[in-house]
Amino acid sequence: MDVIRDNPLDHRLLLVNGRIYAGGRVIDNGSLLVGSEGRIEAVGGTELRSAEAPVRDVQGSMVLPGFIDVHVHGGGGYQMMDGNYEGIAGMSWFHAAHGTTSFLATTDSASEEAILKALRNASEAEAKGLNGAELLGVHLEGPFLHPIRGGAQDKRHIRPASRSELERYVEASGSRIRLVTLAPEIEGGFEAVDMLTRLGITVSIGHSDATYAQVLEAVRRGATHTTHHFNGMSPFHHREPGVAGAGLMLSELTTELIADGIHVHPAAVKLLFETKGARRVCLITDAVSCAGLPDGEYGHLAMKDGQIWLKDGSSLAGSSLTMLKALKNVLAYTGYPLEGLLPSLTEVPARQIGVSDRKGSLEAGKDADLLILDDELNLLSTFVRGREVYAR
Repeated sequence: MDVIRDNPLDHRLLLVNGRIYAGGRVIDNGSLLVGSEGRIEAVGGTELRSAEAPVRDVQGSMVLPGFIDVHVHGGGGYQMMDGNYEGIAGMSWFHAAHGTTSFLATTDSASEEAILKALRNASEAEAKGLNGAELLGVHLEGPFLHPIRGGAQDKRHIRPASRSELERYVEASGSRIRLVTLAPEIEGGFEAVDMLTRLGITVSIGHSDATYAQVLEAVRRGATHTTHHFNGMSPFHHREPGVAGAGLMLSELTTELIADGIHVHPAAVKLLFETKGARRVCLITDAVSCAGLPDGEYGHLAMKDGQIWLKDGSSLAGSSLTMLKALKNVLAYTGYPLEGLLPSLTEVPARQIGVSDRKGSLEAGKDADLLILDDELNLLSTFVRGREVYAR
């Protein structure tokens, strides 16, 4: 039976006999030493076996850096917008069991009151701590979107960008907003890009009907990211490249991708990787609360065969994807080697939200966020800051 463990590491731990993916290389028969404070002390080969620490033989299994999901609304029956600790904790546990070691809790377009409640709750949950994946802050997706490209976002709550409203959100979050999705072409959009860039918050162009020229202006002002590329944006056309074309062409933009084979055709997934390269693609789940649950109806959503739609069938409404499944899909769609794709789940999201000093790779001094997998990429264990939070 799968279990979630709560066993804080109060001593060093030495993993041996692993196939370790670290720093763009693969170390066969490798060793990894975790310090008592949950950081990596050393990564290497058999020379580390003399370290004074309890030993765990992983018996040839793969050891990968933990996956970072910067766009996830929920999972396992829980969601960020529940506005309570249980919602965040449930997400944390569910996704830790599927390869995520840290994440940004992601909002939906809603009333200001509901968003403020969710942001305060996320800040409190982050301070309290979680027993699964680590909460790194918030992704504010909406409400400053273009209604034509709103997708499953509640159109009643899509509105022009407001500096004062943004300031209230930043304050309510305890300055823990790391990523904001907005449509720069809407009223107040460019001014919002300016403000967020000054605050050091990553700006993502999404749910946007912007022209190529408007995307260029947003990039000039500091936007560096696109939200679930190809979805919820003006499409590529040879006379107007739109947001989709701009994301493909502009090196300044890192493109999110929902690689479930539903939101984006496998051939388009390969196109994005061929065009941008793995270090400019950020794999995400965009998972919602019913991810991991049986097919059925969940509030305003209906899930069948893993596809999640609004009940009226008008729009896809998030995904049932996990980060581990996203990796498996992209391996199949592109034919790339594992080490070539890992940055899109690790280093890239860490860079985009400003945590690459401690997350995203297996290096000495960084947090011991790591996964142990068998040769078929089945998850055996998840470690978050040195704690084994999941074991199969």
